[in-house]
Amino acid sequence: MDDSVSRRRWLTALGATGAAGLAGCTGGDGGQSTTTTTTSATDETTESGMTETTATTTEQASVSGKVKLGVLQPTSGDLKYYGQQALWGFYSGLAHKAGTDPIGDASTGTKSVTVGDVEYELVVRDTQFSAKKAQSLATDLVKNDEVDMLFGCASSGAANRVIKTVAKQAQVPYMVGPAASASVTSSSETCGNMVFRASENTAMDARSGGKYVANQSDVSKVYLFGADYSFGKAVVNNYEQVLKNEGVEILGKKFVPQGYSEWKGLLDNAQQAGAEGIVGGFTVATLPKLFTSYLNGDYDYRVFGGFATQITNSVVGQTLQKALGKPLTKEKLSNTGLGPFTTRYHWNQYDNDINSQFVDTYTSTYGVVPDLFTSGTFTAASAIAQAVTESGSTQGADIAEALRGMTVTETPKGENAYTFQEYNNQARSAMTVADPVPTTDEWADNWDAAVMPSEPLATIGAEESTIPKSGVDCSL
Repeated sequence: MDDSVSRRRWLTALGATGAAGLAGCTGGDGGQSTTTTTTSATDETTESGMTETTATTTEQASVSGKVKLGVLQPTSGDLKYYGQQALWGFYSGLAHKAGTDPIGDASTGTKSVTVGDVEYELVVRDTQFSAKKAQSLATDLVKNDEVDMLFGCASSGAANRVIKTVAKQAQVPYMVGPAASASVTSSSETCGNMVFRASENTAMDARSGGKYVANQSDVSKVYLFGADYSFGKAVVNNYEQVLKNEGVEILGKKFVPQGYSEWKGLLDNAQQAGAEGIVGGFTVATLPKLFTSYLNGDYDYRVFGGFATQITNSVVGQTLQKALGKPLTKEKLSNTGLGPFTTRYHWNQYDNDINSQFVDTYTSTYGVVPDLFTSGTFTAASAIAQAVTESGSTQGADIAEALRGMTVTETPKGENAYTFQEYNNQARSAMTVADPVPTTDEWADNWDAAVMPSEPLATIGAEESTIPKSGVDCSL
């Protein structure tokens, strides 16, 4: 296919209709590459029947040129911290590959990072956490800036719209993140050959949490609560599926609006039904009210769910301080019945050299520790750079081809800790479970919340946390 011709056809259709139309892959700037050559290894069979490689010679692919990335994140408004940590994680991933310090801000504009002989030009735009704005910006990035690839969106609604109206129509590779709705990579409406996500999703939250509740606690009866939109529904529905499969009885489930405050009656219902645990699929808009009602009541069950970002932990910490008094202690928190909670990533959950370096450079650059979204977006950047090297090309289509099925070598969860599943281009990775504990003096200056995750109580493997092929409506 002649990329320049297909681009002209697509842009003509875009200008005429206001939405993306005919297929056309965006290209790089003519980056040069050499073909990777590999000398076959000599294999010997050991006494145990395992194959042992005794010699391998590989000539690494060489590539030079530019990859132009359109970056879409909220950098203003009440939820700008979501965009900041997404950008900071992504910048840290590129910096790790380049051996340099990460870009030090989260402003819009054009940034540049050079990895080897390849320049990554980042055209950063503020979505304002709006799906409509994200679509408009993505269209402009493809039409006028001629980016090779898109990255971003903290809102799942924004990510879905960009996929449907721009990425799929123009056949531009799109690395989603940190938008976390499971449907992005599990629904036929949005999954696709050009749609990838390294960031963890709500199904991974729920499936790993459900595995822990079922297999490593004495809870056998659970009541499920969730916010009445995609996030809450994904958490509740995936918990329900996993818990049922593991033999845990679901006593009921209830969806409520964001910000719901009349919790006493619902919590009393769960108590009367005989619940030994409840799950709360909520964000900062609802969790403090739920926790306040729970702490002021006399309930026998535990509360499970997911650890959130510093924003939510700050508000939850204040809620706990009001209910329990200052200072918070491990004993006070342990007696509340709150947790343990699952986490996609927090800075103290993984002990490896990459994570240690990541925590140090991220904290010194941005003044905060890496948070919930940062491992996924670090890995997104690491994967893109790895795909360029492995494909020997700066062309968007070649980068996408290299990403499919890739195991990402360098990630904060360790070497080879993320793998893009071939059936839906969602990266699977391990998840951890931790208790809420008082923030220690070591981290108090860089974690503005009274509570933080403990060291991991358990790690749920990547194969257990992900939605299996049979559970997705996606055929690639």
